[in-house]
Amino acid sequence: MNEKNNKYWIWFSRIEGLTCIQKEMLLKKYQSPQKIWSLNRNDLTQLQTLNEENIKAILNKKYRLNLEKYQEYMQKNNIKTITIFDREYPKRLRNIYDKPVILFAKGNLELCNKKTIAMVGCRKCSTYGKNIAKKLAYDFASNNVCIVSGLAVGIDKYSHIGALEAGGSTIAVIGNGLDNIYPYENKDLADRILKNNNLIISEYIIGTKPNKINFPARNRIISGLSDGVVVVEAREKSGSLITADFALEQGKDVFAVPGNIDTANSEGTNNLIKMGAYLITGYEDVK
Repeated sequence: MNEKNNKYWIWFSRIEGLTCIQKEMLLKKYQSPQKIWSLNRNDLTQLQTLNEENIKAILNKKYRLNLEKYQEYMQKNNIKTITIFDREYPKRLRNIYDKPVILFAKGNLELCNKKTIAMVGCRKCSTYGKNIAKKLAYDFASNNVCIVSGLAVGIDKYSHIGALEAGGSTIAVIGNGLDNIYPYENKDLADRILKNNNLIISEYIIGTKPNKINFPARNRIISGLSDGVVVVEAREKSGSLITADFALEQGKDVFAVPGNIDTANSEGTNNLIKMGAYLITGYEDVK
């Protein structure tokens, strides 16, 4: 992607209030964000897919400011821009309903083409969950399966660590811009992921804060990049169950680690098994 085009993609990615579906429809109609940039209010009001708030957002001048600074920062910090038109765009993501039209990445994009498994679970995980996550991730990674997770504390963290300890590969999908690792306590882990030729990826432009609303959306990318999803520990209303729901919508298999029936951290996973998720006690259970 050349510098001129990158400017318009950065602008397009900054616009708040447009869904991924709306952005994809605009790109299908106009073929490039540069053409969308040039539209006026009259042009936009002709589009039935946009409401007044959408139109105001597209025309809002604040999203058009300082684009060169974004370009400079991203170039200096080796942040790659991958659009839905690029051949590097992850193949699995092309098949999900509300795919991001633009991704930002640091590291080895080739990992997206490997056999992958997502591993998710409680942030406040138990010692049991920590040990199981590390062991499963280690075994998967030792057998050339890339671990996808969300770089959160708890199960996500130990899943990434297990893959790294095996000398294998891992992808971290985050819910904010790549200029900021959240939570900060996982900064060293993020550095380790990149130093070992792995990947950190986000649909959010640099400068995007880790707002709560971003993380459920992030979860669809975790499942979308994966061949299946393993839930290690989850409470009854855990965010990890959102990832499992996305996986089912995307036609992916869901696996759950059984847990103590008297433990809150096992309520979600045990219920998943009741509802038909595959029970997993070792990596060999995933075909």
